This record gives sequence, C-alpha cells and structure tokens, in this order.
Amino acid sequence: MDVGSCHLGGNADAVEFCPHRPFRHILAAATYTLQEQAGEEQQQDRAGTVSLFSVDAGAEDESRRLRLLHTVETAGVFDMKWSPTAPLLAQADAHGRLVLRRLEQEDGSDEGVVLTDVCAGDVSSSMCLYVDWNQNADSLSVALSDGSLSVISMREDHLEVSEQWAAHQYEVWTCYFDRARPHLLYTGSDDCSFSCWDLRESPSNVVFRNKKSHTMGVCCITQNPLEGNMLVTGSYDEYLRVWDMRSMAKPVNEKSLNLGGGVWRIKYHPSIADVVLAACMHNGFAIVKVGTGDATVMETYCKHESLAYGADWQTSEVAEHSTDSSVIATCSFYDRLLRVWQPENLVNHPSQS
Repeated sequence: MDVGSCHLGGNADAVEFCPHRPFRHILAAATYTLQEQAGEEQQQDRAGTVSLFSVDAGAEDESRRLRLLHTVETAGVFDMKWSPTAPLLAQADAHGRLVLRRLEQEDGSDEGVVLTDVCAGDVSSSMCLYVDWNQNADSLSVALSDGSLSVISMREDHLEVSEQWAAHQYEVWTCYFDRARPHLLYTGSDDCSFSCWDLRESPSNVVFRNKKSHTMGVCCITQNPLEGNMLVTGSYDEYLRVWDMRSMAKPVNEKSLNLGGGVWRIKYHPSIADVVLAACMHNGFAIVKVGTGDATVMETYCKHESLAYGADWQTSEVAEHSTDSSVIATCSFYDRLLRVWQPENLVNHPSQS
C-alpha cells in the first residue's frame, strides 16, 4: 500500500529512518546532484541536501502521512547513517568530508524538528562513498573513491582520522563493522572483492579477501542482527549472496539469489530475523526471505522509474514486534522520487524478535 510520495530537489540516493525514540517517525532523505558551472574552465559542482520528513502511515488525512519538516543544503551526499546510540546523523559526502548532525526538537512539535551541526572533518581529497558506525558509536568507518578506507575516532568536539589505508584497487562502495566483533571491518569494492580487516593490527591486517564469488563490484554488506555468523552481500552482478562466517578465514557462500538488477543496498527488517529489503538499481526494490532453505523473493515494488538506490525500514513505534505495521521508504535517482509504502506480504509472516 502506498503511503505517500514526494519529489526531492536533487537526485535522490539515500533514505534512513531514525531508530531512536521519540524520533522513529522521522525519515532523512539525501540527494547528490552534479551541476555544470559555466566559466573559463567548465567546472562541476557536487551539491546535495538532507531533508527530514515526518511519516505517519496510519494518518486518515493523506497530507499528514508524509510531511517535509526541514532541509539542509550541503555537499553531494553519497551515504548517511544514524548513530546506534543517539539521534546523530553521519553524512559521507562528495567533498571528502564526514559531517555529524544532531536531530533536535526546538519547540516540542514536528514543526520544530531540525538538524544542527555537531562537527565535521576532512577525510580525504577523494569522495566519501559510504559510512558506518561501530556499535559503541565511538568510531566510524568511511569508504573512499580512491580505494582507501578510513577509520574515524569520535572525540568530544571533533573527528580524528585514526587510520587510513589503501584497501582496494578501485572504489570502495561499502564498509561494515561486525556488530559482535567490532575489531572486524568488512568492505566491498569495485574490484569485485568482499574483504575483512582486523583493526587490532596497524596497519589493519586483511583477514580474508574473496574475489571469486561476485563477478562485479560489491556494493553492500549487512549482518543478520540475531545471527551474527550470517552476512549478506549484494553486487552489481545482480546477486544477493548469503554467507556463513563461522570460518572467518574462509567464509562459505551458502546461497545466492539473482534479483535482476545491481544490488545496491540491503537492510534487515528491524523485528523479523530472516527478511531483508533490497534496492536493485535497474529492477526496483525487493523483499527477500533469507532464512533456512533457499533465498526467495517475497515481494517486489516497481513504482519508481529510475535507479533504485535508497531503502530503509521504519522501526515501528506502535507495535514493535508486529509485522502488519511494516513501513518502508525508498528513493530513486534521476526522477528524484521518494516513496513511502507498506508491503503486502508480511502481515502473516511470523516475527522472530
């Protein structure tokens, strides 16, 4: 069921629901737009925005189901993530910077919801393509367009690059801290490799590097929140792959599923252990069951007419363990479209949280 839609001011590429009370109804949507600038030397400017929306899928008044609250003008945003411990949003941008902003409510109502700058830091002269927090929220990893990887430490009032190294030959599209073993950092790159690094070493030591399973760039990595030995990767090669990580030096690719489009983002459902949402670039969005047995597509959503890039689940405020209240936000690039919708096939799916 469609809840609402909105055209953004630029090319839409990332959506993230805030997971923290009392802001679970707040959705952040980001854009990245390449602008040609006239002059003696034609230059390109990478501009972007981060917009906050209020989402209320159950509102009787359609105009209140998706409402724009606040927009920040910034550099082109490739990725953003909420801190696991506080309503703090980290932004990885095209100017090689990591920016942290806090979500605040100035007058006690949605109309007073804003993002306020906390701190920012120059990470690289290359572009920051992806960002992830460790579970303690005292460190962030940043994937860079020159193949490097950065680990950033959080200080009281500033960010500090604690380590940076050449991790891959080409663009690093994704990086992901192991949620149970925070000294392990997974990466995926345009060089087709899915890798893992041990941050206890300096420089970081490679634990494994798999370049055989995916035949094109590895775009996304995520971990089953209830089963830490299960990892899921997605790639330009159109495959979602499920990994058994119990043999850390040589993880086993247990199952694969062709989703018919480059798998750009994957997100686990916040309260159903075996369901993921995938943004499939040229083939819309898919909800996939990845538990025991083969990985299977439960539902697809093809109402976007451009590259399917951003996707996220809302953490339900009303019935945390109910599946009939699942709400999804998705966005597509060239048509600048944000859509909020509810899946049809999760109502009778057993919650496993």
